[in-house]
Amino acid sequence: MSSTLTKPGPGPEAAAGTSAAAHKITATFRIRRYDPEVSDKAVWQDFTIEIDPKERVLDALHQIKWDVDGTLTFRRSCAHGICGSDAMRINGRNRLACKTLIKDLSPEKPITVEPIKGMTVLKDLIVDMEPFFQAYRDVMPFLITTGNEPTRERRQSAADRERFDDTTKCILCAACTSSCPVFWNDGQYFGPAAIVNAHRFIFDSRDEGGEQRLEILNDKDGVWRCRTTFNCTDACPRGIEVTKAIQEVKKALITRRF
Repeated sequence: MSSTLTKPGPGPEAAAGTSAAAHKITATFRIRRYDPEVSDKAVWQDFTIEIDPKERVLDALHQIKWDVDGTLTFRRSCAHGICGSDAMRINGRNRLACKTLIKDLSPEKPITVEPIKGMTVLKDLIVDMEPFFQAYRDVMPFLITTGNEPTRERRQSAADRERFDDTTKCILCAACTSSCPVFWNDGQYFGPAAIVNAHRFIFDSRDEGGEQRLEILNDKDGVWRCRTTFNCTDACPRGIEVTKAIQEVKKALITRRF
């Protein structure tokens, strides 16, 4: 009686690996590079990698940094669209790298990645955020009250909370501010993000600092610089109606009702 030995086939892990590889595509990422220690000029550099199109741009940047060029520099933290640290211009639009899927970017063509505009580039995709955060601090983004400290929580109706709910969603990524043509031309402008965060407290029924914030935004570099281009609303990764919030602050300045 004869017997035939059969070579065992690939296990489920190998099959899964083969399936994953089959779904990969070849994508080129054209990244704007800048290193002040090497040159005072920025240059474009192409990186071609194999990657699953369902991955995010952040995953591609990780792959390039970890496997191709360790000098590539960018910010990222939570990787889930909450910290806002990986805002950058991808194919000419401000986006969060961790929320942008490669398959949505026409990957058959080079995908361009560059730092957000209107801010000083420190290295590669990293910009100096200090002027942005200073504008945020200048609008006093905290609850202002007078009198004795209450012995219980400051209660608020659902309707009062709804009044400023949209502007509580800001994650300070600077996507809106760095998409604003006014901010590009004059970095002294407070910018949409600062106004959004002022709005969040101006219309809070528990707050008593609305008049102070309105006077700050009534400055020549304040809310009146807005030209209502809607770039900020289009750029917001959280879907905040930024232009609407700015218009509501303008109206409050005129009527002093908020």
